[in-house]
Amino acid sequence: CILIWLDGGPSHLKTFDLKPDVPAEVRGPFRPIATNVSGIQISELMPRTAAIADKLAIVRSMTSPLGEHGLANHYLMTGYQPSAVLQYPSYGSVLSRMRPARVELPPYIAIPESRSGGAGFLGNAYEPFSTGGDPSKADFQVRDVDYFPGITESRIHRRRDYLRQLDSAQQTIEQQAPTGDSAFEQAFRLLTSQSAKSAFDLAAETDQTRVRYGPRTLGQGCLLARRLVERGVPFVSILNSGWDTHEDLVLQLRDGYTGAKIGVGLIPTFDQAFAALVSDLSERRLLDETLVIAMGEFGRTPKLNTRGGRDHWPRVFSVVLAGGGIPGGQVIGSSDRVGESPHDRPVTPNDLARTIYSLLGVDPDTQLLTADGRPVPVNQGGKIITELT
Repeated sequence: CILIWLDGGPSHLKTFDLKPDVPAEVRGPFRPIATNVSGIQISELMPRTAAIADKLAIVRSMTSPLGEHGLANHYLMTGYQPSAVLQYPSYGSVLSRMRPARVELPPYIAIPESRSGGAGFLGNAYEPFSTGGDPSKADFQVRDVDYFPGITESRIHRRRDYLRQLDSAQQTIEQQAPTGDSAFEQAFRLLTSQSAKSAFDLAAETDQTRVRYGPRTLGQGCLLARRLVERGVPFVSILNSGWDTHEDLVLQLRDGYTGAKIGVGLIPTFDQAFAALVSDLSERRLLDETLVIAMGEFGRTPKLNTRGGRDHWPRVFSVVLAGGGIPGGQVIGSSDRVGESPHDRPVTPNDLARTIYSLLGVDPDTQLLTADGRPVPVNQGGKIITELT
């Protein structure tokens, strides 16, 4: 699974659910265009995505009661509304627990970091490995996969041998069976495996491929994600920040911050990266076995505010999915005339979570145990989005 997290809340009215026949204060400056699927339209700023709509499922009736970033992030990342007594694990952490990687690479990798996507009650062993850095930079380097200055491979091996002896002695004293793959063993494999390190080497890609994904952070992050799932990593998330567009909507979404240069804003950047990822996976025959999800924590208000932006709006928003065996070329649900509320087929983050787990081969009713032995189901109360299965 590859999750593109559009942090801050992308406007559904500017991306996948435009309303061309409403007043200007709702409609805004962007227009819809046709896709390669008859009857489906999306933003004019996403022509590449429009060309692959036959591979996409667009959910236009997502709905949540949570309009604060942190709380909403948690709900969308876990399928559970936040609780003061229990921190629920995110998709990547649950998948790490249920389907550990069979390679030297960590089972859950976040590029460059995660946002409310932690392991919760599952514990530190299932936290994401964050790459850090910026994959679009020439000097990009994944942190913590090279030896610390002065440390050699032989010293690392001696340290592992010492730790094994110490663990063995402790287990004998406590009369415990071995506890399995330790965090140290995972780190050791990553640090000493050249094949694992090579997975992060974007320089191994052709110039043509790198240009296809785009020169900015999101594009190169999507390319890195493709390299990782290609090598057996079960879950990769990509953080794309900046979608909290309370003001200067046109500048942020279309133009970017480069003054005279047009078309490097958030939506064109997403369009290039997302379309390249889905198309590349399809060409490599990986799309059917790789679920791609693009979403944020909520949408934006139907009306523009006085600063030329839109504010938080969880009542209705859009999520787009591709691959993983889902039927493409479809729209699920709809919002009302002005994009204020679901018109039909409301879908909650809980429903989405149950569906995602099912698509990934995880039984949503599986019981996970907290540190004190309390059983908690992977998903509770969600309903499968049948159109995606």
